[in-house]
Amino acid sequence: MAAKPKKPPVAVEKLTETQAKVELVRLALEIERHNEAYYNEDAPKISDAAYDELRKRSDAIEARFPGLVTRDSPSQKVGAAPTGRFAKVPHTVPMLSLGNAFSDEDVTDFVDRVRRFLKLGDDEIPAIVAEPKIDGLSLSLRYEDGELVRGATRGDGFTGEDVTANVRTISDIPHKLKGRNSPAVCEIRGEVYMLKEDFLALNKRQAEAEDTIFANPRNSAAGSLRQKDASITASRPLKFFAYAWGEMSAMPAKTQHGMIDWIGKAGFVTNPLTTLCHDVEGLLKFYRDIEQKRASLDYDIDGVVYKVDRLDWQERLGFVSRSPRWAIAHKFAAEQATTVLNDIEIQVGRTGALTPVAKLAPVTVGGVVVQNATLHNEDYIKGIGNDGQPIRDGVDIRVGDTVVVQRAGDVIPQIVSVVLDKRPKSAKPYQFPTVCPACGSHAVREEDPKSGRPDSVRRCTNTLACPAQAKERLKHFVARNAFDIDGLGDKQIEEFFTDGLVMSPADIFTLEKRDARAQKKLADREGYGTTSVRNLFAAIDARRSIALHRFIFGLGIRHIGEGNAKLLARHYGTVEDFRAAMIAAGEGEETEAYRDLNGIEGVGTVVANALVEFFKEPHSVKAMDDLLKEITVQPAEKAKTDSPIAGKTVVFTGSLEKFTRDEAKATAERLGAKAAGSVSKKTDYVVAGPGAGSKLADAEKLGVKVLTEDEWLALVGGS
Repeated sequence: MAAKPKKPPVAVEKLTETQAKVELVRLALEIERHNEAYYNEDAPKISDAAYDELRKRSDAIEARFPGLVTRDSPSQKVGAAPTGRFAKVPHTVPMLSLGNAFSDEDVTDFVDRVRRFLKLGDDEIPAIVAEPKIDGLSLSLRYEDGELVRGATRGDGFTGEDVTANVRTISDIPHKLKGRNSPAVCEIRGEVYMLKEDFLALNKRQAEAEDTIFANPRNSAAGSLRQKDASITASRPLKFFAYAWGEMSAMPAKTQHGMIDWIGKAGFVTNPLTTLCHDVEGLLKFYRDIEQKRASLDYDIDGVVYKVDRLDWQERLGFVSRSPRWAIAHKFAAEQATTVLNDIEIQVGRTGALTPVAKLAPVTVGGVVVQNATLHNEDYIKGIGNDGQPIRDGVDIRVGDTVVVQRAGDVIPQIVSVVLDKRPKSAKPYQFPTVCPACGSHAVREEDPKSGRPDSVRRCTNTLACPAQAKERLKHFVARNAFDIDGLGDKQIEEFFTDGLVMSPADIFTLEKRDARAQKKLADREGYGTTSVRNLFAAIDARRSIALHRFIFGLGIRHIGEGNAKLLARHYGTVEDFRAAMIAAGEGEETEAYRDLNGIEGVGTVVANALVEFFKEPHSVKAMDDLLKEITVQPAEKAKTDSPIAGKTVVFTGSLEKFTRDEAKATAERLGAKAAGSVSKKTDYVVAGPGAGSKLADAEKLGVKVLTEDEWLALVGGS
């Protein structure tokens, strides 16, 4: 993973694009694992703060590298997919996450970005609403004709779980809106939480009953709301702060603070600390005041949220992936602790990356016992950043060192400094391995094509036969965002791979047939039985029909995260067209297939080349084709929208005068179009401003319709 010094924002600024892509994939998989444990199993493996730090790190990387962001970026996911314990509820308006600010400078940058996007004058500062960031469980409440008809959890942001019966037991949530002029359809959103004193009392009762002890108020609120028995929820002292909205048939106000006032009058509890600020100094003063009050508040908060006040400006600003441009969360500082580094362990990932992990003497950081910390890469151990400049004052990290550990936004905590005066005399500089610890093959650092420097990651060169890579690819294949095979997790993959039962994805789907012929049955293995094996085979059969984007993501191709997989699925439509296009693209960069691939917005040369290399390898294609003999891949779903540009591909070029490039792309994507970076035969429109060059020439050559800015605005209806 990427290196960073003491402050997370500085570290993100030092990431290379290649390293960022690798880290985003790792972060996405880790976030999904913890989402499953927390949201669906009610058994979190890390604290609430640690989970927030994962999201914080992922959001910060994507903010630094906007070219890696897609509408379906995995690092922007919220919560976990519904489990089936409750009915699924699609959100008409997605419940989005927020980008993060870590410092005063980040807040200033946020305000400056808003001003630039809106083209405000140097002396014009937008009014911004500041409110405490409640540490609870997000909830959406739908009212029709003033009556509460449904309560839904956030879920994955697009689909939540129906918890209406439980919601009706929370006293802060009105069953009927107050006032006579409520919109016919009104979705109020906010946070379910538990007061600190109520949390302590609940845990005391749980202990007396020898029942589950909750780790913190947020976990207790989440577990209480997601009870199948509403009477259990009713017995828990849950609270609700309202601060946002989803679908509205009419807007009662034109500003954020006006909407909050109306929500309060409609019968909801809103946070009395919410304040309207008119400059950056006001925002930072609010933040510091809240930080000082944090310990004395009756409820947990983990930062402050800033939102542009004018709703028409919010509409113009739009969204980046699943985060609004008009809002940001200013998080509180990370906590640190000191411990001893006992060892450095090298882990080999599915793409061959050798990642060093610090094995620490256990230490509590922010209420969580930490035993592992990321060391990112060999340069980070040496005290060198990705830009070649010293970090930690150039101090290296050695086994035996006393180190400062910070939980500040990585998948696992990081070492931010070394206590040199406690370094043992016997401690020697760490020698990073140049061979793969799993297979003994050479491990090399490729050259970064942009910087000309060696890539920060050292990789095993034995792509096809390295057992560590093969196992990790299989773990990736069965993961939640890929084939999501229930009962076939990391432990089972390790066991089946070691015993030669599952060596490739296709082997998973032939396992039942082979088991029927085997002398030693799966049911005879330790830890298995007839019922568990039957359930496993049923779970495998349930994935014989799979969505195209899951199939593409499951292949484990380097640089292909869930977001890129969805981009590719929407672009090519079917697995047959995808396979044919990838093979054709491998015939050369001058082919139409390669140009088309490279021109997909969000893909780019690095991703395109990774796809080409995968499909050039006969072993990879055979493994994929063997898999296709066992499964059916569903065509990608088309976007559902009635806009005139739905499903169209649009390229913007030249010096746009009536809107910014980002604003134009945001409009196109909001209306269901693809905003591509280059012109191809599949381009529907090229919107050209003054000074348009090669893209305009390509459009004219290919016969693509060219629009002026006025014609574009007329087409989209001024959206």
